[in-house]
Amino acid sequence: MFAKLSSVKVGTVPLPLYIIIAAVVLFATAFDILPADMIGGFALIITMGILLGELGMRIPVLKDIGGPAIMALLVPSLLVYFSLINDTGMNAVTQLMKTSNFLYLYISILVVGSILGMNRKVLIQGFTRMFVPLVLGTLASVGAGVLVGMLFGYSAKHTLFFIVVPIIGGGIGEGILPLSIGYGQILGQDPETFVGQLIPAAVIGNIAAIICAGLLSRLGEKKPHLTGNGVLVKAKGGDGITESATINKPVDFPLMGAGLLLACAFFILGGVGHKLLGMPGPVLMIVAAALVKSLQVLPAKMEQGAFHMYKFTSSSLTWPLMVGLGMLYIPLEDVVKIVTPSYVMVCVSVVLAMVTTGYFAGKLMKMHPVDSAIVTGCHSGLGGTGDVAILSASNRMSLMPFAQVSTRLGGASTVILAIMLLKLFN
Repeated sequence: MFAKLSSVKVGTVPLPLYIIIAAVVLFATAFDILPADMIGGFALIITMGILLGELGMRIPVLKDIGGPAIMALLVPSLLVYFSLINDTGMNAVTQLMKTSNFLYLYISILVVGSILGMNRKVLIQGFTRMFVPLVLGTLASVGAGVLVGMLFGYSAKHTLFFIVVPIIGGGIGEGILPLSIGYGQILGQDPETFVGQLIPAAVIGNIAAIICAGLLSRLGEKKPHLTGNGVLVKAKGGDGITESATINKPVDFPLMGAGLLLACAFFILGGVGHKLLGMPGPVLMIVAAALVKSLQVLPAKMEQGAFHMYKFTSSSLTWPLMVGLGMLYIPLEDVVKIVTPSYVMVCVSVVLAMVTTGYFAGKLMKMHPVDSAIVTGCHSGLGGTGDVAILSASNRMSLMPFAQVSTRLGGASTVILAIMLLKLFN
């Protein structure tokens, strides 16, 4: 019986061992012994993440629409909403996610590793071509959202500024908070009053984008000619995901350490650039990594280390990360207050228009339409949080650099234009 139980895995952990580990973490959390630091935070989110990810892959129907991402995001959010996670657990996860900034470390490793491990030609073509689906998708989402909103009785102005714009604004920190400040200054109200009005649309839009990504992934499985399985641009002579010299090398652990250092260095470089140029640090990090790859100034060994660090992080820490995001960044309390069926329909129409346009525009631009639609759909996600969830649901973490450009540049442009338009119409 024990042998049979041991053959059952939760993630990669045998079931009996998982039960023991989960019992230890649960006991420590319940009796306020769990350390409020990275150790306690990792213990809690990994224990929950591998279980919820495993369940998401096994539940019928749900597994076909991004089940692991949906389970890992929404179940922790529900537990927080119903106060089923105590202060000890929340403090440990908060220390890890916010104080230690685990989210940005994760994104840095994925962005730098996937860029440096990518085919140089495909990288350049991808960045230059992706702006057409992005711009067309944004215009289509605005038009569709406003039209559906008016059909359900919302005014065009309210639909645009309080439903559509929060969805495509680039997340909570990068989009909703700047929007609330701008709206407050223009309308002469306290910015905090707008946050609760804007967050529900962003959360619902993100969930819709996750489901769309899962369905697109299934479409790619059924019709392989429509997808590059994580490659954005169609290229002759191979899949173009990574340089063969990088992907075929055995894992070298010291080189992975160098890859981690490179990810941190590029993130810090982006922060320095933000201070000097005023541009968003994550965007500058992407630009710097893309330039380094395009100019081929790094030794191939360093690129290999960064790529293998990316593979380890994306395969081991994605579901645990989403548990932390669900606990801290998906406020169901705000969503419940404002949501109606018509409100949800408007939000879904925005995302569907974005994704559909990305699919057909990508096809015209000689990109893989499924991957183009997923990257374009990241513009309707919750910033870096949404990118992780959307790409995880579609199993396409190699698209992270393009997703970040879609989210960061698309979101920043949306915020600036929205504030200018509100000032003009007010």
